[in-house]
Amino acid sequence: MNNILIVSGHPNLSESIANATILHELATALPEAEVRRLDWLYPDHKINAEAEQKSLLQADVIIWQFPFSWYSLPGIMKLWLDEVFVHGFAHGSTARLGGKKLILSFTTGAPQALYSSEGFFAHNIEDYLIQFETTARLCNLDLQKPVYTCGINYADRDENKIAQQKVIAKEHASRLIALLKSLSPELKLAV
Repeated sequence: MNNILIVSGHPNLSESIANATILHELATALPEAEVRRLDWLYPDHKINAEAEQKSLLQADVIIWQFPFSWYSLPGIMKLWLDEVFVHGFAHGSTARLGGKKLILSFTTGAPQALYSSEGFFAHNIEDYLIQFETTARLCNLDLQKPVYTCGINYADRDENKIAQQKVIAKEHASRLIALLKSLSPELKLAV
């Protein structure tokens, strides 16, 4: 189970600190993994569904890496999902994704304290993940425990805040790599 596909749904990785750092750490540790950066591949938002489906079919583990956007996927990743996870490929009697592991790996702008029944949003992060659970169930994907980091916002970034976000993002990547290692102990990591 060494075929790992990482789908990056950040709408503009060139302006990202956390998601860009997480992807860099993953690509360094997992040089055999395929990384699909949707913003780079499809700046015109014209998704090549056939190419994306081919990558998905080759994967044993699929990681969706994205910033939480309005409590869900960013627009480009939602478009990708709509155009790639079609009936007959991702679900239905001729579905072809069944049994693959799916990991949600995401960052939020709001701090963790706001995501609780007592917090501003009045819901835990897990409450927002029902649509992902339903998608995984429909597609017969084996949804794993999510890896997420809260409090990665863009407001008032200075050198200190950027440095802190990089450290937090590297820790996020380490947790994700540990999860992958637990799923596949034979997984070879670059040193």
